[in-house]
Amino acid sequence: MIIKNALVYGADFTPETTDIEIENGIIKAIGKTDKDGEDFSGLTVLPGFIDIHIHGTRLADSSSGEAEQIATISKALAEHGITSFCPTTMTLPHDTLVNAFTAVAEYMGKEEGAYIHGINMEGPYISLAKKGAQAAEHVRKPDFEEFAQLNGICPIKLADVAPEEDGAIEFAEKASEICTVSAAHTSATFAQAKHGFENGFTHATHLFNAMTPIQNREPGVPGAVFDTDGVTAELICDGFHNHPAIIRMAFRQLGEDRICVISDSMSAADNGDGEYELGGQTVYVRDGKATLADGTIAASTSNVFDEFKNLLEFGIDFRSALKACTA
Repeated sequence: MIIKNALVYGADFTPETTDIEIENGIIKAIGKTDKDGEDFSGLTVLPGFIDIHIHGTRLADSSSGEAEQIATISKALAEHGITSFCPTTMTLPHDTLVNAFTAVAEYMGKEEGAYIHGINMEGPYISLAKKGAQAAEHVRKPDFEEFAQLNGICPIKLADVAPEEDGAIEFAEKASEICTVSAAHTSATFAQAKHGFENGFTHATHLFNAMTPIQNREPGVPGAVFDTDGVTAELICDGFHNHPAIIRMAFRQLGEDRICVISDSMSAADNGDGEYELGGQTVYVRDGKATLADGTIAASTSNVFDEFKNLLEFGIDFRSALKACTA
């Protein structure tokens, strides 16, 4: 298959009108060719989108322990232009995590849609005070032996940890040799977060959400992210989790190379309003917004492509939005 005369955003994210040759489902070459093909004049070809933090969609859950549900997520994401992802687990009992990791490992390498990079392990090593929609009864201290066992079942790409918790720094120093360690669901002060970013932590999970806020005399975790070169941060851009002005501020502070747009979506995504389950808790979805019974916001019902379109509406320039959703 030859795509002709498309506006292509390639490796350097500079648009170029050119051709794409595809062979057996794989891009073989990008560049002008004399071969005949289908005219894509007026159309734009974007890199595949990436979602490094997704719990589920279409009634499927990354923590289900069922490979069939991981397959459902993979195929659903591909329909939205998302070509790879990290199935994301929750704060759950050890045996439940083992089952979840086993199911992802069983399907990984057999993807029929978006392919799997590895697991995003969100919890259980988080702050009880900032648990958000995570189950309080399963929150526990960082346990490198448990982490190593789970990583042996299926590769972990991100480990989400509260840096102020006992043992978190020691955990991060060891775990960072295996995967990215992210500050998450955290009550850390600015100083504690900075200490984490100097000792194994290099990423922040859903920036501004489930963490200490920026204040003038206590900049909190977001302030530490902004103040530390090289730290990357996830951003949920569904219109519920963060105000558009906050999103614009984050892009101004972090630039186009330090933001990772994520969906943080749950099984309710692509399935409408109603009652759902997430991490053992009932979630209520009304007008697309997912909350617990007490009003705590709980994951999203969005996807990264829709959030890309939101970013453009929020005033983020095309190149920055595209890089944040892909590279």
